[in-house]
Amino acid sequence: MVGIPELWLPIAAASVIVFLASSILHMLLPFHRADYRQLPDEDGIADAIRRANVAPGQYMFPWCADAKTASSPEMKAKFQRGPVGVLVRMPDGGHNMGKYLGLWLLYCVLVSVFAAYLAGRTLAAGADYLAVFRISGTVAFGAYGLAHFADSIWKGQPWSNTARAMIDGVIYAGLTGGAFGWLWPA
Repeated sequence: MVGIPELWLPIAAASVIVFLASSILHMLLPFHRADYRQLPDEDGIADAIRRANVAPGQYMFPWCADAKTASSPEMKAKFQRGPVGVLVRMPDGGHNMGKYLGLWLLYCVLVSVFAAYLAGRTLAAGADYLAVFRISGTVAFGAYGLAHFADSIWKGQPWSNTARAMIDGVIYAGLTGGAFGWLWPA
C-alpha cells in the first residue's frame, strides 16, 4: 500500500499534463468547435431572456412541478408543441476564463487524488508500470470520460458532444496512467 502523500509527484504531474492537453484540445485544435452552435435570431432570444429577467441558473422547459402535472393533457400538449429544452443561464459579464481554468485545474487535481487513492490502496511501491497505468488510468477515465453520459441522457446534450468528450477522456486517462506509471515510487 502506498499513501497519498507519497504520490504527490504523480498527482501534480498528471494534473498539469491533463490540464495542458485539454488546453491544446479545446483551444488550438478544431476538435471541439462543433460542441456549440449559434441560435437563430440570437439577439431576439437574448432580448426575450432579458425581458423575462431570467436569473442565472438551469431551467427546463416546459416546466413540470411533479409527475402528476407532467401527465396532464395540457402538459402533454406543451411537450408535443415544443420547444422542449434545457437552458443554462450564466451570469452577465462575459466568461471569466481565469476562474474556469482554475476550477478545471482543481478538478484535474481531484481526479488525480482519487486515482492515487485507489492505485495506492491496490498496489505496492515498486509495482509494475502497466499495473499502475491500468488502475490510475481506469479511475481517470471514469471521471473524465464517463461523466458526460448523464448530460446526453438527461439534458439533451448531443451524443456527438459526448463522443468527443469520451475521446478526451481516453486521452486524459492515458496521460494520467502514464504519469502515475512513470512516477510511481520504487
